[in-house]
Amino acid sequence: MTGRRAGNRYLMTKKTRSHELDAADRNALPDKMFAFPRVRKEPLTDASHVRNAIARFDQVRDVSDRERDEAFQRIKRAAHKHGIEMTENRWQELGKPSATRKSSDKPR
Repeated sequence: MTGRRAGNRYLMTKKTRSHELDAADRNALPDKMFAFPRVRKEPLTDASHVRNAIARFDQVRDVSDRERDEAFQRIKRAAHKHGIEMTENRWQELGKPSATRKSSDKPR
């Protein structure tokens, strides 16, 4: 990514805005742009990545409950910033199957 700082914001190139982060783009991001900064998992650069972080939250390994609490707060702030509505109030609710999920959608 050819990103640069502008005040407190991190400006992304057109490539990032199109929801693509290659290894170089990802490596260029500051730690604070990730839901899980220590392990650099789940970038929160745009709405698409925030939705992905919500969907994959329970798949992140080798993090403590405290890190999950902090990541959940980061995701909530990013969701609000990008206009994404979150119905979950606790990180324990993320990644759980919804009541409206069809039996054909269940993993095999």
